Amino acid sequence: MDNIITVTIIDREGVEHQLEAPTDMNMNVMELCKSYDLPVKGTCGGMAMCASCQVYIENDKVTLDRNDDEQLMLDEAWHVEDNSRLGCQIQLTNEIDGLIARLAPEVEDEDDW
Repeated sequence: MDNIITVTIIDREGVEHQLEAPTDMNMNVMELCKSYDLPVKGTCGGMAMCASCQVYIENDKVTLDRNDDEQLMLDEAWHVEDNSRLGCQIQLTNEIDGLIARLAPEVEDEDDW
């Protein structure tokens, strides 16, 4: 189908999950992970205000450029790497078909966000 892409998410135990993702529903990577019951909190609901959906981009399907809000949140977050992005800021589009992303370690105490 034209409006379905495949995104690979590597969970915190190293297991790869091949997820079929619709590109016609205005969803993002965080919402996709939550729809497959992967352990992504998305505490702020996708507003780039909590970093609980942080992922590491493992291939070149997504730019590592961040908007100002995303950069500000990652400046305050834990476990940030050069390839960190907030899943809520990565829209599901045909261009990211084949994306591979790894879930960042979970922060135990959300007050740390």
